Amino acid sequence: MGLAYNVYLDSHRVYGCKTCKTHLSNHDDIISRNFRGQHGKAYLFDMVVNITESEPNERNMTTGKHVVRDIHCRQCKETVGWKYDKAYEQAEKYKEGKFILEAELLCTVT
Repeated sequence: MGLAYNVYLDSHRVYGCKTCKTHLSNHDDIISRNFRGQHGKAYLFDMVVNITESEPNERNMTTGKHVVRDIHCRQCKETVGWKYDKAYEQAEKYKEGKFILEAELLCTVT
């Protein structure tokens, strides 16, 4: 396996890891701001870069049972949110393949 290179995003507002400022996503990729995480406010994103994913596991969340993976900053290994693999409720299927980033764990990168 070769070296892993970070992706650098070019946008008017880029969200990065609060610990190391590695780029994670663009402001334009936010689908919803109406989410809560362990640390408070969280955002649902369509695309996230420079992450690693843990093994999937089932979690009972406020909106029902989901299969999710914790996501970690590829640079510093800090947990920054999770990815939805599967939603059991039909109304929650739109989350599948999407990412949650917790606001408390993010910074705006200039």
